[in-house]
Amino acid sequence: MRIRRFEDVLSWKKAVDLYASVHDKFEGSREYFFRDQMLRAALSISNNIAEGLDRSTNKDFRHFLVIARSSAAEVRSMLIVSEKITLLPSEKSQKYQEDVTTISKLLTGFIKSLDSTTQMTNNRKHFTKS
Repeated sequence: MRIRRFEDVLSWKKAVDLYASVHDKFEGSREYFFRDQMLRAALSISNNIAEGLDRSTNKDFRHFLVIARSSAAEVRSMLIVSEKITLLPSEKSQKYQEDVTTISKLLTGFIKSLDSTTQMTNNRKHFTKS
């Protein structure tokens, strides 16, 4: 089954929800640099999924999924810092970290799926007579 719209991708949906939630939580923060970096990283997750899906090859799509997963790691790191510097209460930070971890796992599964599809395609080429 081929996914035709990024809006149908579960990791994209969860990333958008995460961004909206983080945006609401940090909207009034006076830590402008921190807030802006957090929001850029969170938005990067969904945007890279969308951009990658619109690429013409699985290799390109995979590349953007890896970038999205890296942005998720950046968000997770910033959440840990936000807890340490008391921008977020521990419970809220932990909840967001769980959400980001779920997104990362979904992205990892998607990447593995693309890898196995590519491997199967390469194997077919290898065994096809010219």
